[in-house]
Amino acid sequence: MTASFTLPTSSTSGKTKAGTAWSRCGSGETVVLLHGVGMNKNVWAPEVNILSEFFDVLVFDMWGHGESDLPVGELTLSNYVQQLTDLMSELQISKAHIVGHSIGALIALTSACSNSKNCNSVTAITAVFDRPAEKSNAVKQRAAEILANGNARNDAETLERWFGSLETNPYPEAATVAKQALADVDPMGYARAYSVFANSSGIDSDSLSRLMPPSLFLTADGDPNSTPEMSQKMSEIAVNGHLEVIAGHCHMVTLTAPEQICELLTTFFNSRSTTSDFQ
Repeated sequence: MTASFTLPTSSTSGKTKAGTAWSRCGSGETVVLLHGVGMNKNVWAPEVNILSEFFDVLVFDMWGHGESDLPVGELTLSNYVQQLTDLMSELQISKAHIVGHSIGALIALTSACSNSKNCNSVTAITAVFDRPAEKSNAVKQRAAEILANGNARNDAETLERWFGSLETNPYPEAATVAKQALADVDPMGYARAYSVFANSSGIDSDSLSRLMPPSLFLTADGDPNSTPEMSQKMSEIAVNGHLEVIAGHCHMVTLTAPEQICELLTTFFNSRSTTSDFQ
């Protein structure tokens, strides 16, 4: 199957009163997909095209990305979590399967911990956890440089981290989609989101141990920063955690292996009870 990198024409779109741009397609249980730093809701197009055959799929642009507004002032993780909460409320979505990639995974996990009653399940794709000091210091320094000077951003290096060597990358169309998203993103929106991501080591162990909704920790074996070991640790700490590792892919596995992602998600969603109330 050839992945489609365009959202379905049947999608409905809108913008909330607070300035969040969203698109929605399909029917059934609701699935909300959260993108990573520098991306936008359209990077989920391959998954939306597949999942919307069975589910009501909602994608949206995080603050300062895509068509969403950039709020004035400093942003913290709680601002991004509140964005998700407010969007679901305005669209009258009482409960959903929450799926996040990269910083989206951090937002999804944090939301599932604080708003478990609104969460059927949570999936964290290529999430960081307990980042080693050396890597933590490196990403914090990079974030500080970008926040001080947007020109300090090196998209070529970013793409190398996400896809591996671009010269041998077997997924050129996926890399092109990511490259264009980086070119289009509001520099300050990127900088603020990256700062939040860099200054977080991921969800903490105490919160994970109290995570009640069924949780799937999904990663790729070629991701050097959001490693399979991190996802394994999270899956072991979470009350109802599960682990899946996709072989032969890197950080942007959502763009390079959407069929596998959707197969794993669908199996996970269908195996979880959506009638239980998690407290």
